[in-house]
This record gives sequence, C-alpha cells and structure tokens, in this order.
Amino acid sequence: MRLTHGPGSHTVTAAGYLLQLPGGQPAATLADPDGRIWSRLSLLASVDRTDLPDESYDIGEPRVSPGRCDGEDVVEIEVACRSTAWSAKSVLLRCFEDRIEVTARVEGTGTLGEVRLLGGRAFLSSGACGTFRSSVGFASVFNPTPTEPIQVVRAASAGVALGIVGDASAGRLHGIFSPPPLCLAFGREPAGHATHVPAGGWLSAGLLAAVDDLRFTELRYAPLDDGFLLELDYDGHTEVSGEFVTPTLVLRPAADPWVGLAAYRADLVERGFAPAGPATTPADWWTEPIFCGWGAQCAAARVPDLPTPRSGYLVEPGPAVVPDVLPVAFDLARQDRYDGWLGRLAEHGVVPGTVVVDDRWQLAYGTAEPDPERWPDLRGWIAERHAAGQRVLLWWKAWDPTGLPVPECVTDPGGTPVAADPGSPGYLGHLTDIVTRLLGPDGLDADGFKVDFTQRAPAGRGLRRPGAPPDAPWGIAALHRMLATLYQAAKAAKPDALVVTHTPHPGFGDVCDMIRLNDILERDPRGAIVPAVDQLAFRHAVVAASLPGHLVDTDQWPIADVAQWRSYVMTQSRLGVPALYYADRIDQSGEELTGHDLALVASTWRDYRASRTASAERGATSSSSNQAVGTLSVG
Repeated sequence: MRLTHGPGSHTVTAAGYLLQLPGGQPAATLADPDGRIWSRLSLLASVDRTDLPDESYDIGEPRVSPGRCDGEDVVEIEVACRSTAWSAKSVLLRCFEDRIEVTARVEGTGTLGEVRLLGGRAFLSSGACGTFRSSVGFASVFNPTPTEPIQVVRAASAGVALGIVGDASAGRLHGIFSPPPLCLAFGREPAGHATHVPAGGWLSAGLLAAVDDLRFTELRYAPLDDGFLLELDYDGHTEVSGEFVTPTLVLRPAADPWVGLAAYRADLVERGFAPAGPATTPADWWTEPIFCGWGAQCAAARVPDLPTPRSGYLVEPGPAVVPDVLPVAFDLARQDRYDGWLGRLAEHGVVPGTVVVDDRWQLAYGTAEPDPERWPDLRGWIAERHAAGQRVLLWWKAWDPTGLPVPECVTDPGGTPVAADPGSPGYLGHLTDIVTRLLGPDGLDADGFKVDFTQRAPAGRGLRRPGAPPDAPWGIAALHRMLATLYQAAKAAKPDALVVTHTPHPGFGDVCDMIRLNDILERDPRGAIVPAVDQLAFRHAVVAASLPGHLVDTDQWPIADVAQWRSYVMTQSRLGVPALYYADRIDQSGEELTGHDLALVASTWRDYRASRTASAERGATSSSSNQAVGTLSVG
C-alpha cells in the first residue's frame, strides 16, 4: 500500500482500490485500481440525539497519517468537526491493503436516535446546507435478505433494509431472515432476473460490531438522486455518557457477493464478534427428514373455489361463494389432525424423523401452556412419537407478549404490551422456566424448538420498558439475548435439543443449531412468478457463506402448485435437511397430492438417508485412520 501527496490532495494506492482526497472537501473518491469510480464517499456522519439532531459544522481538513496496526500497514484519515449535539465529533477512515474501515465517534451525553454513515446533515463553509450523501458510481446492490418483490440484485436506486422488523404488510416484507448478515454488495452490472447475481467487480459493505453492541433494529441503505447513505435507528433506547463509537463499516473489493459475505463472517470471527462454528456438536437425529404440519393446516383451512387473490385485484374475477365462517389454519393444530397426516404419510412410506408441531398448540403464545382442547395429551403424544423413533419440535413465536405480566413486556405509551422484553430479568427467568417445562423430563419432554417471528421486534421511541434497567439491550442485541436464554435453557434441559431459527447473521451462530430457509415468496417486480427452487437456492447460498457449519432446514411453505412442489422435493437434499409441509394437498392451488407424489418424497428421503449413512461411514473410517473426530456432512 502506498500513500502519495499532490497539490492539495492525498492518494492511497492499494492492491484492490484507489482512494483520493482532493482537499478542501469532506469527501474521498473510492475507485478500482484502474480508476473506475465506485463512489465519492462523504466523510460526514450524523449521530442524532432524541432531543437534538446532530449537524456538522466548522469541518476541518482531513488529517492523514500512515502507520501500522496489528502487523498491517494502515493509513488513517480523520475528519474532525463541531456538532450541534455533541462536545466532540470525528469520522475516521482506516485504509488497509484489502479494505477500508469507517467509523464515527462522538463525545458527550444524550440518548441515541438515528445514526447515519457515509453522509449526514451539515453546514458547509461554501454555504451548502442540509443532508449530504455519498455518490452512486455502481449499477446495483446485492441484498442478502429475501424480500417481495423478489430481486436479489436490485438497481442502486432501490433501498434495502436489513434487520429484525418486518411482516407481510406493504414495505415491510424483508424479515424472512431476521437478522440477516448486515452486509451489502455494490455491483457494476444490472441483474438479468430476480435471482441472478451478475459477474464483474463488486464492493462489499459490511457492518461489524459485537452482538451486544447491535442496539438498533435495522441497517438501511437509503439512496436518493444518485446518492446514498447508511442509516441505523437506535430508537431512543441507548444512553451515551462519555464516548460513543459507531459499529465499523468495512468496504472491501470482492469477486462476488458470496466472497463478500464469507469475508464479512471471517472479519466477525477474527474480532471475536461471532463464533468460529456451531455451539453444539450435531446429534445424529438432527439431520433426519422433517415433517412440519403448518402447510397441512393451511391446506385443511382452504375453502374450495375461493382462491387467494394473486392478480392485484381486491377481489379475484369470477364467482366465489364465501361461507359464513372461514376456518383458520392455527385452529387446526390439533392432535387428531396430526395423527391423521402422519398416518397418511406412513401409508405411503413417508416416515419423518422429526415432527414439528406448528402454530398453535399453545393456549397463549407468551406462556406456552398446551391447549387441552386441541392437544388433550401433548406429553403422551410426544412419548408416542419417541416410541416410534421420532423427535418432536415445538413451534415458538418470538416476542409475543400474550399472557405475560406487564413488567416482563415492552409496552406502548398507554401501557399495553406489544412485545416480550429480553431486557427484563423477570422475563428471562420466566422464559427459562417455560423452556425447562417444555423440554424437561418432568414436563412435556419435547426435543427442541422451531423459532419463528424473530422479525416482530419492538421498534419505536415511544415504547416503554417497565421491568428493564436503563442499560438493557435493544434491537438486534435484545433478540440475541432472548435467543441465548432460550438456547441455554434448552441445552440445560436436554443436551441434544435442537433449536431452529431464521437468523443467519454470523453473530447468532451461538444461539441456534439449524437455519431454516423460511417462507417462500412469489413474484418479481414485474409480477412474474419466481420458481421456488431458485428462491431457496439463493437463500441457501447466503446461509452457507454466513454460517457454513450450521445445518439447514429447507422449509417448503407456501408453495404455489404441485409442479413447483415436485421440483423442490427433488432439490431439497442438495440444500440441506429435507422438510415436508404437506400430507394431502397444496394449500395455494388446492391440488391433491397423489400416491405417486408421496412416493416421490419416500424415494428422495431414502436416497438422502442412504447418503447420510455413507457419509457417516466415510467419516468414521477417516476418523479411525486419523485418530480424529469426523464431521457428518448433509446432502
């Protein structure tokens, strides 16, 4: 790496990039080694307080100093300024041979609101005022979290949200992975279709911090008029007294987004911000094929001749007869229904090793007492599954406060609970007791959890926390605290308990054993159907780069029709642990599953199990010859 000086300018030349500071402006031009510009990076930042916006002024000239850091050459570029909200403030770029690291630092006292990097509000000596952004010199941005419309690589002018807030409402369907890796990638070429990742140069942008310091709910890529900045919303639930340094943004040239994700994970592991591998050695039964009853519940709740609107019309064209009372899928999480579905599957040679009892076996989500009307003897039913050589996972709805006392909850300003609060010691103790009761030998004796709805995190400055201390975690950090409590309690109650989540951020590798690929979406921005196989192959690639040692639950719901279902059944074992959601029909199309269809499942499961056995035998042979422990490979 080389630092050169010209008239009023400084240039850093590294193997993968050029960075030039023209002087007189709070900006630095980042380019490829051949000079093709990625962005004119703004060296401004805003760290708003809830009571006062942070606006920069009296911005100094960049201070440039070469040096060494942990055995690496580094050039540090610091821009200091005055702030309307803090007693001191600066932005620091650290240029290494393979990457650039960006942080902002403030001093003072206040409650954090929104933080912006690579841009912010300022008053410049030229008279220009308002919000300043980094320029867009790239064509596209890679988004590692599934969204609808489905567009893995989208135009650079489209926004991205990575975090733990979302649902199926307009503008919020980005919670399929929650949290995903907090890593974007900027590309030179546009994508050809919804799941296409173009070749060509890429620049990854990953946010690094210990999980406990991820006290925001979302990282947002916010473009506007050929410019962009990155936003973190701390929601007014983090106090600063003294110094606050933002998470580190790492900009790194990469061959493609997958290389960028792998490097992002390696950065987190190297700094001690993520585990190097799974927290628990996999039990043999974890890789057994899964039957989850949710798809069958939805199919049973489907009303014939009443299709779900998919065309964009409020009411689908054509006649439809609407019954007075519509069945609801979660009402069909019943002991007799599950017996019927498992019985039909067994008649066709389809015998899962793991059964997931889905939404909703509980009387109340927050307290997780079995519903005696739906499950007259859940403990006895689990014992019957064990006697048949099967294991049982219970579906768990994260964050839901139903049935919890108010001091264990986050509430709205009127005192109504909106979420369980992992910052409340009372809730964490209650959660431990619940998990022990569900998995322990004196309780239900279940075998683990399928954790869902991690995207339903509380978000908002007006929320209250009556049972939490002032320094309690918020945002992504709070979700990790919740899952860590659940995970540790599960392992204490049953050491081989399996915890399945949809949290492929590398920092969550210590609170889960398996990552599920989660609900299938449907259409691209033009309204065209995106094949389920393509969607889930993309998701698998994200998980493989972010948590390469973790197992993958391939999921299967909701799938559009039998044709797509058959295609995915034949693909699942190449992506992870096969999962079956249907027993008699597809809920979306209403098509029946025939004996031939179930024979296809039985056949693919036989091949998958044979492959597992062969892999285990090869691992045992290798282990014996090398006097080392082999690793079970799946699929």
